[in-house]
Amino acid sequence: MVSIREVLDVLEEFAPLALQESFDNTGIQVGEIGQEVKGVLLCVDVTEDVMDEALVKGCNLVIAHHPLLFKPVKSLRGTTYVERCVMKACKYDMVIYAAHTNLDNLRKGINGWLGKRIGLDNVHILSPKREGLVKVVTFVPSGHVQKVQDALFATGAGCVGNYDRCSFRHEGLGSFRAQEGAHPFLGKVGKEHVEREERIETVVPVHLQEKILQAVYAAHPYEEPVTDLYPLNNAWEEVGSGIWGDLSAEEDEREFLLRVKELFKIRCIKHSTLRGKPVRRVAVCGGSGAFLIKEAIACGADVLLTGEARYNDYHDVQNRLLLAVTGHYESEACTKDIFRTLLSEKFPTFALHLSEADVNPVKYL
Repeated sequence: MVSIREVLDVLEEFAPLALQESFDNTGIQVGEIGQEVKGVLLCVDVTEDVMDEALVKGCNLVIAHHPLLFKPVKSLRGTTYVERCVMKACKYDMVIYAAHTNLDNLRKGINGWLGKRIGLDNVHILSPKREGLVKVVTFVPSGHVQKVQDALFATGAGCVGNYDRCSFRHEGLGSFRAQEGAHPFLGKVGKEHVEREERIETVVPVHLQEKILQAVYAAHPYEEPVTDLYPLNNAWEEVGSGIWGDLSAEEDEREFLLRVKELFKIRCIKHSTLRGKPVRRVAVCGGSGAFLIKEAIACGADVLLTGEARYNDYHDVQNRLLLAVTGHYESEACTKDIFRTLLSEKFPTFALHLSEADVNPVKYL
């Protein structure tokens, strides 16, 4: 039996809830996650049509990109579609879950997925987050370093860009005196002891620091291992808003837009004035990404491709880059494929359905 909790654990290992923006409501929206999963419906938005589709297909788990619940619900009377969706989920014992800005903020999330489809190489976060990392330092007696270091890496420490198991080690002398009631691994109670130790330094995301401490305590031979955490203001190159990368060869502006339009089956692309310059470096941000215009210009992008922009944004680019807008829904429709790829690799035996309901609230004549 596979529980809904196990399915959600796979999503959250890839896109931890701690990476969501402060305004967001990512995670479990409705339902009891301890029950067995019978079927999963993957969608961008939760609507009444989506809930009906889930029932018809025998799905008791609906995974969406946009949270159904953004604002507090003060009553359940069925006066809005949100209330009706919640009521239907409760009535039929269904779970609704959302992976939103935690998925947006990953280099390998929505923007990375779009960039890969477009053909971008050398991909970087456009606006990296700060204050998301801590440096972990611990001191280990010689002969036990590898065990402690392996425990750190297994818990998620030491990842820097495309590298893992990153650390720094330095040998020195540690001293301590065990007090009454202690059970020292080395030395004797009441006598000062000096031991040759190695200092291990590595980095870890803030949201994993408690797991890291537990891993150190479990693997370290000392009864009271010294472990220090240093907050870092470094840019976290794996997490943040948007991405930028390079095409393998220059493309004509108009041909690039037509290729994107065909690639993602988009009915209409809005754009600023064509500059008459080739496209090589492309910045991408699904959803409402025009707030990254300055960052896109700073990285030398020829195009900022996003889902939504204001009227004045088309003026503000001032011929410094081409602003191309696909539509909010169109830029994030790929989330269904991201969910399916993640879950099908881990759970190949149960039903994963891509929602066929039309949830795009923007219509075109």
